[in-house]
Amino acid sequence: MSLDLALSIARSGLLAVQRNLVQGAQNVANAETPGYTRKTLPQQSLTAGDSPAGLRTGEAQRKVDAALTARLDANRAALAAAELRERLLSGIEQAHGTAEGGSLADALSDLRNGFIALREDPADSGKQAQVMDDARTMAQRLNGISEAIGAARQQAQDGIVQEVAAANAALREIASLTLRIKSAADGNTAALEDQRDAAIARLSESLEVRAVRQPGGDLLLVARGGLVLPLDPDRDVLATQEATVAPGSFYGAGGTLPGVTLNGIDITAQIAGGRLGEYITLRDRTLPRFQAEADVAAATLAHRFAAEGLALFTDTDGTVPDPSLPYPGSAQIGFAGRIGLNPAVEGNPALLRDGTHAVAATPGGPTAFTPNPPGGPEGFTVLLDRVLDFSFGDSAAAGVPWPSIPTSGLGPDGSLASPFAAPRTLADYAARLTAAQTGDRAAATEAKQQAEDLRSLLEDRFARVSGVDVDAEMAAMISLQNAYAANARVLGTLQSMWDSLLAAVK
Repeated sequence: MSLDLALSIARSGLLAVQRNLVQGAQNVANAETPGYTRKTLPQQSLTAGDSPAGLRTGEAQRKVDAALTARLDANRAALAAAELRERLLSGIEQAHGTAEGGSLADALSDLRNGFIALREDPADSGKQAQVMDDARTMAQRLNGISEAIGAARQQAQDGIVQEVAAANAALREIASLTLRIKSAADGNTAALEDQRDAAIARLSESLEVRAVRQPGGDLLLVARGGLVLPLDPDRDVLATQEATVAPGSFYGAGGTLPGVTLNGIDITAQIAGGRLGEYITLRDRTLPRFQAEADVAAATLAHRFAAEGLALFTDTDGTVPDPSLPYPGSAQIGFAGRIGLNPAVEGNPALLRDGTHAVAATPGGPTAFTPNPPGGPEGFTVLLDRVLDFSFGDSAAAGVPWPSIPTSGLGPDGSLASPFAAPRTLADYAARLTAAQTGDRAAATEAKQQAEDLRSLLEDRFARVSGVDVDAEMAAMISLQNAYAANARVLGTLQSMWDSLLAAVK
């Protein structure tokens, strides 16, 4: 082996050690940087014929488990969706009241107890005033629930607009980074891949995607449901519009709410996962169902009182919606937000005893009723008995059951259904409605906790596979320092040999 070759081998060893030391220091410095993965420098022994010729050090490489990264991205989507669902449904749960009291069923029970007390002394103005207060509380409870549902649904619509913008920004960034990785113009593709993974992670929170990495640094993004998302750094591929949501608003044929498009094609029904998918589910299915259930409760309440001769609850125009009509397109839509006390009864609480109107007997419905005439008996209890026995009961008259309260054909387009069986009494419906709607929030909290637990496990595993172990890096740097010293000794020996050779020549 010539001295020149030996010198070249020693110099390549020094350069390799130096680059590895720099990379090790960079790993240690970024050990706590979110999204950073451990980088290593591949080395290849060079030969000249049968003789060694030094080392070649390649570009930094990452050690990343693609399957584990995909699971992390899916988990991010699930966690973001669960957190969002919990947040929006919490406001509705608060409107329903607490376990200690204040629910629809509690308000209905208080109203019934007020009528029972009034039945004992129908002319007592104090007891009449108490019933009016209880009825007002009932109406306000329904108003509050409707308002909370409407606010959450508007937040969902606004959230769709925000998440589309966030997804477009992430897609543009991913597209730009992919072009740089493919061109390798920056000379550090591993760092660019870290940045791209971070952008994919952000995109996954908005819209669940699976990243299919291809040779040459290319990338294919497939959303849940099979949608392939094009990568274009110069334009937004997703689009939607802002809108104001009313109780009767809906997305779909004949609806007024905007969808989400991909290159001009509506993909709303195909979007699932992440915050965007959850916002769409809340806006178009969960919250319209909640609204319809509250509206049906309000309409049935008002109707069953009016059917017995007491129009206690009415719409703003003094009418009472007919709950036997199909929900879509009826006056029931949004009624929970409009229900209030009949001004005539508010002005004359004695109507609680006397009745507001006559009732004609109908087959399969209530029996006939004639209101207490002016100057009639102060102890008139006919109407109070009808309210207590039938309005609060399961029958419109003795042996004539009320129709089941609707639990299907709900929503502005009639496509939704409640997750509970159809009850006959107001109390049963109120209890099931509250349990179902507050239960959805509890389920969201449970889903969030499970997603958080899984995230911790996946992140720990990812850190072990792809993260930086500072202790291991420091140990490796000590070994590299020893290698550097060995190469330096080789260079020192070669320098002595060169000096001896030169001295011999002289």
